[in-house]
Amino acid sequence: MKAARPVILLLLPFLAGCHSSTTPADQAPEARVEGEKIIVLPGSPQWASLGISPVEACAGSIIHLNGRLVWDDGLTARVFAPFAGPVTQIAADVGQNVKQHETLALIASPDFGQAQADARRADGDFRLAERTLKRVRELFEHGAAPRKDLDAAEADFTRAQTERTRTAQRVGLYGGSEDTVNQVCPLKSPLDGVVVERNINPGQEVRPDQMLANAPQFCSPLFVITDPTRLWVLLDVSEKDLPALRPGEVIAIHTQAFPERDFQGRAEVISDALDPSTRTVKVRASVENSSRLLKAEMFVTADVPENRPPGTDVSAKAVFLKGEKHYVFVEAGRGEFLRREIKAGPEHDGKVSVYEGVLPGQRVVTEGCLLLEHLYESCESSGG
Repeated sequence: MKAARPVILLLLPFLAGCHSSTTPADQAPEARVEGEKIIVLPGSPQWASLGISPVEACAGSIIHLNGRLVWDDGLTARVFAPFAGPVTQIAADVGQNVKQHETLALIASPDFGQAQADARRADGDFRLAERTLKRVRELFEHGAAPRKDLDAAEADFTRAQTERTRTAQRVGLYGGSEDTVNQVCPLKSPLDGVVVERNINPGQEVRPDQMLANAPQFCSPLFVITDPTRLWVLLDVSEKDLPALRPGEVIAIHTQAFPERDFQGRAEVISDALDPSTRTVKVRASVENSSRLLKAEMFVTADVPENRPPGTDVSAKAVFLKGEKHYVFVEAGRGEFLRREIKAGPEHDGKVSVYEGVLPGQRVVTEGCLLLEHLYESCESSGG
């Protein structure tokens, strides 16, 4: 037993040395800054907080806009009553195809009867003035009438002719004829199309000034005639999305009624002012509707390809603002990161367009950017 004691004493330094050599290996490496690089090695406490993703080449992104469908005003007529009176007959209904000048309804109107009577009276005065002029001219040619009588007859004829033309055109303007005085005003279609709205009933009293009423049930047109195979799309566009739209730009229209179908439209008019209440710009587009699946007042979404210069897309979480400049942290090697200034564009679908500063395939930090920035600033403030 006494002989074994020196052996044990000789092994103690080796055991102590093994124990001291394992202690540094158990300690996790700390993050540090070396020049422009931030080094966060795997296994360090900060490494688990970092997330890294690659930079993608700029893909064509799509802007989604909200809007609604309305009738094309260039192909739409809203018909009101030109004279006051009760409705005696309705000749057209919703969904019916009508031709231009086709009768939609009949209105019994004393005011229209007065216009007919004026036309008949003017026609009679014209015929009398015509006969008088002929008789005076014959007398003048035979020396039986003075020149002043011929001049007066010619003036009367001209006035009668003008009044006859005026009153006849007034009656004809509303679809009537000066040959009869029936006090029935025909309400006619001003263009070819389809009756899409009717707000008139038999016996209803209509007035030409009802369009000035504040109540919707009174100011609505009696008939709405349009071509439903072409519709307008009214879009609300925010300021940041406005550069993507130009007159003539092709857009894809989607509706909840037909989610599997795309309807092709085209932007036509872009407003020159913002709506002060919504802070959006009104844009008008048109869409073909030959199938007549789309309906007026439908809510739709319009997909517009974004017009962007070539660049890259990075996650919006990778970009941070310092002062007036945008930065990202780029992975320079395993556990090594560089802060790099970028030229950032608009954000879309959780990504930011980057035009300068990074290249496709490079890897940027998406989680833990503030941690790295804190380490970087701590080094700068300490003079390291």
